[in-house]
Amino acid sequence: MKTSIEISLTLLLCFITINAFSQKGEKIPARTEKSVISDNMPQIESQLPAGKNWKMIWHDEFEGNSLDTTKWNFRLNYWGYKSPTFTREGVELDGDGHLRISLIRKGDDFYSGHLQTGSLTFDIPRDQGAKGIWPFGPKQPAKFMHRFGYYEIRCKLPKNDGWHAAFWLQSPSIGAHPDPKYCGVECDIMENYRQHTEGTIGCGNGWGGYGKENKWYGHFWFPYVETPDGWHTYGVDWSSEGYIFYADGKLVGKQMAPECPVSEVDQFILVSTECHGYHLSANRGGLELKDQTGWHGKPVPELFKAVLPDCYEVDYVRVFDEVSNNDAKK
Repeated sequence: MKTSIEISLTLLLCFITINAFSQKGEKIPARTEKSVISDNMPQIESQLPAGKNWKMIWHDEFEGNSLDTTKWNFRLNYWGYKSPTFTREGVELDGDGHLRISLIRKGDDFYSGHLQTGSLTFDIPRDQGAKGIWPFGPKQPAKFMHRFGYYEIRCKLPKNDGWHAAFWLQSPSIGAHPDPKYCGVECDIMENYRQHTEGTIGCGNGWGGYGKENKWYGHFWFPYVETPDGWHTYGVDWSSEGYIFYADGKLVGKQMAPECPVSEVDQFILVSTECHGYHLSANRGGLELKDQTGWHGKPVPELFKAVLPDCYEVDYVRVFDEVSNNDAKK
């Protein structure tokens, strides 16, 4: 049996050891996720799929006071003409490492931001007064495009229905080739437009453009389970074998070759929101009129019930490549 003096000495040694570690700037890990491999260790570790070595090759931690426009473009056009609801307004950094994309109301209209690291060619408006056959104007320079890897976001989702948030990958030329592997696959890593009506979050892939040849593998809809602090992670492991989707570190679905085509072209990232009801034009519920005056969509009733302020809040976006053991140590 230890004496009181021995117990006191043991406690003192433990205190000195812990204090020495803290003075060196070393932290006792509070989480069990696999460490992020990078030169500068981010404060919050990513929830990386097990069984592979990963190296971070692109990221935005949203530090500072303004959006890094060397990494992000604004999507302002929609299938060839100006969107009536996408905006640059309300896209801000809070100064504490978070991006906020807010729902904005002006009278009876609503607006929100749509960020992307590249752009869809079919969004580009035709040059004014153009008389040739080419249907597109000048392309918006891409800030980041990549093929394969693990793509992850950490975010808090909007509180109101009537608009939705998403994290997804897109190709500039989706549907432009008979084989999706040469023109890309829309990969929806997270969409929350059923969160407030059905309590689910969606993920999944589509290809073949958006006309009669359009095909969808079928989205996975999994229960939205709130976390103690409201933060969630969503990711996809895109490889030559297919797409594996994750939510809060758990596998929620797979869409694998050959049943699901796999894109083998560079694609861009979107961190987006959209107010529902706007993207309708004359003659369809469609987009036949290539003039913004052709829009006849109106905001859905749910938007008028929204309690503001409301936002899509993002802590980080990260991209990792699978690497060998030797490359992981470099």
